[in-house]
Amino acid sequence: MPTPPYILDLRAVYGPGRLLLPGVSGVVLREAGPDRAASLLLVRRTDTGLWSLPAGIVEPGEQPAASLERELLEETRVVVEAERLALMTADPDLVYPNGDRCQFISMTFRCRYVSGEAGVGDEESTAVAWFPVDDLPPELDAIQLRRLAAGLSEDPGCTFDR
Repeated sequence: MPTPPYILDLRAVYGPGRLLLPGVSGVVLREAGPDRAASLLLVRRTDTGLWSLPAGIVEPGEQPAASLERELLEETRVVVEAERLALMTADPDLVYPNGDRCQFISMTFRCRYVSGEAGVGDEESTAVAWFPVDDLPPELDAIQLRRLAAGLSEDPGCTFDR
């Protein structure tokens, strides 16, 4: 899905200045089976060409976990269940090519695969694929790696910065 209408409305009034936005991402695990290793769902982003965790923006009236489950279905055609909040951070500022600035308060959830065949569901990604947990693409950046580590951890708590 492109930029949500409520953000476009904000931009029309506020301009390109920094918006503080709630973001969600999912570490989606699919258990090992007789013919496959445990795997992790990733998307190849249209804007950067890099692999990353599926992610999105919480919209007004939505709970973060429900928002993530909706985003996953829209972007990847996969149904998931958010099991726990694994990481909550304030990400560095992003500046988009049009000059718009934002900072995401990012919530990373560990999710359980429920159903669906992974595939591109919208224009935000060019590919969607399952990767063995021990054989992930090398171009994952530090933010993605931190989210992955928190989501793959068996610690039931949520990691956060001070």
